[in-house]
Amino acid sequence: MLPDIKEVLLSEEKICERNRVLGKMISEDYQENQGLMAICILRGSFVFFADLVRCIDFPVEVAFLHAASYFGGSTSSGEVHIPDSNIVDVEGKDVLLVEDIVDSGRTLAKLKDTLLKKRPKSLKICTLLDKPERRVVEVDVDYCGFQVPDEFVVGYGLDYDQKYRNLPYIGILKREIYS
Repeated sequence: MLPDIKEVLLSEEKICERNRVLGKMISEDYQENQGLMAICILRGSFVFFADLVRCIDFPVEVAFLHAASYFGGSTSSGEVHIPDSNIVDVEGKDVLLVEDIVDSGRTLAKLKDTLLKKRPKSLKICTLLDKPERRVVEVDVDYCGFQVPDEFVVGYGLDYDQKYRNLPYIGILKREIYS
């Protein structure tokens, strides 16, 4: 464990097992489907996304969207930026939006609203982590890996100031690192 990490919240093994369970659930829900598009919300979701889609037992179209609301800080700015040039064509498709963490709910609410205007056949949300205590905007999550406490977490794709994404586990960052 890195000295910047207060404690390991979710081990690599626990995350791997939960990914298999989520992949099985998604596979069962879409078993008749021949056109699922999984959309990775960059940057924090990329590790989770890569592992998750490999746990789905049929071919999946993948796409990527960039959304930002932290801008280098430890709390959401309240503003969500989604570059228009990255909006993918979802019309008539079953879409699975894959996020790293649902915190305030603002990012997912804006993404969902943006994508629904593009008329997908269906839109579901999968998140690795959920912090319901921090919710400002309600968002329905269809698949959730883990509920976590209101702590600043990093690893497995999640960062602080673009660092710690490469950790194979989810850890709680020591407060003195980000305050």
